[in-house]
Amino acid sequence: MEPKLNLNKKMPSFPKKFFGNTFGKITAISTAVLVVFLLFSTFYIVNPGNVGVITKFGAVQGEILSEGIHLINPVSTKIIPINVRVQKIEADATASSKDLQNVTSKVALNFYLSKEKANAIFQELGLDYRVTIIEPAIQESIKSATAAYTAEELITKRPEVKQDVFASIKDRLEKNNIIVTDFSIIDFNFTEEFNKAIEKKQIAEQLALTAKNDLSRIQTEAQQALAKAEGEANAKLAIAKAQAESQRLLKESVNNDILELQAIEKWDGTLPMVMGEGNGNAFFDIVGAMNKNKAK
Repeated sequence: MEPKLNLNKKMPSFPKKFFGNTFGKITAISTAVLVVFLLFSTFYIVNPGNVGVITKFGAVQGEILSEGIHLINPVSTKIIPINVRVQKIEADATASSKDLQNVTSKVALNFYLSKEKANAIFQELGLDYRVTIIEPAIQESIKSATAAYTAEELITKRPEVKQDVFASIKDRLEKNNIIVTDFSIIDFNFTEEFNKAIEKKQIAEQLALTAKNDLSRIQTEAQQALAKAEGEANAKLAIAKAQAESQRLLKESVNNDILELQAIEKWDGTLPMVMGEGNGNAFFDIVGAMNKNKAK
């Protein structure tokens, strides 16, 4: 048989004192927690590299909290931290060059938010300013600058392109209290067809430069050979002229006295019978002549 449930059995009763003590303890603990919470809520710490924008019942206030600890009314006041450090954003942009070539650019931008205008930035731009303001400004500035250059100029005049984009972005963002400190073009990418055309042009220019250098070298070598030949010819001519002049001077300086002197210098002491005939300068046998004189 199943046991019968006695519904008439009375439940044990707790003394009223027990309920009173328990409720008092819970109330005390809750009050203490609330007080501690309110106490800590009255202090707000603004971390380094941030400022605090104050809102009271949802309305943005003119005062901006600097770094450090501040006393606030937690009931009516809310603090929104705004990062004012230098931040970096990278973006890809597609544009068309002056000669209608498709160009994809990868760029990097460094910026920071104006501390003095943090409340205006929060009120007008919100916290999603990267998407709503900065990225569109980058895209528009790149498109505008790229359209002013041909695809080849984007490569050869990269510093000028960078400066144009930087100036455009800086002007656009400063109007929204966003200060740009630096801008870099990381890369330019062109279509495959354009890259092939550039490669062919570079090869042609290299070949033309090589041919020009070869021609210059050949012309230089020819000029050197000509100069060498002219030098050698002039040297030979100078030698021939010098020899001719020497012969002329020698011929002019030779006379009978010199010839007789040279003959005497070469004489070995033996007189020939006759050195010559029909010549007033002929040598005779002096001994024979002396003998003839004695015979007379």
